[in-house]
Amino acid sequence: MNYTTSIDATETLNQHLSTFIEYWYQQQSEHNPQHLLIEFDEQWPSPCYLYEAQQSDQTSGSQRVKWQPVKQTTQDMFCRLSDALDAVIHPDIITYYTSYYSNNIQASSADGDLELLQVWNPQDMERLRSNLIGHALDKKKRRQPLSFFFAITTPDEGMLCLDNNSGEIWYEIPGKKPVRKIANSMSEFILSLQPNLAPDD
Repeated sequence: MNYTTSIDATETLNQHLSTFIEYWYQQQSEHNPQHLLIEFDEQWPSPCYLYEAQQSDQTSGSQRVKWQPVKQTTQDMFCRLSDALDAVIHPDIITYYTSYYSNNIQASSADGDLELLQVWNPQDMERLRSNLIGHALDKKKRRQPLSFFFAITTPDEGMLCLDNNSGEIWYEIPGKKPVRKIANSMSEFILSLQPNLAPDD
């Protein structure tokens, strides 16, 4: 399948993602800054760390540092994913996962609370590739349309997926057919979100 998504449409989705993530970060900073602290792991580096834990601070093994979403530009993983699945990947899911390095983002919509899945570093992108392949192969085994997950719902542990054919957003339960359509597109879905301010630790 050849997608005819225009450069303008991709840029619009990029803009919607940037606007929401920046607003989410601002709201967290103002109302719950503790949520922007994460345990520093020198074995799992990320450009999202605002500063590295000092060696002297790591003796307890639980040094927490501030983080923030950081713009990233890499689509190589999706080229290889496309080759592995022998399928053209919908540009919206590529834009979604290649816009930022970030910790997962809590949000809410008219359908309830959810967690937007993000990639923390290049190694996490490779782990994502493996998981997306597993999801795609399960879809093929069940003779269901190809889709790619990008969020999990709470508290029911469902997931939100982008239909690779239509670009629509669907609510799915792992191992079952898509349950219901949530939005006509990723852009429409992102515009519907509000930050979900996690409680203080």
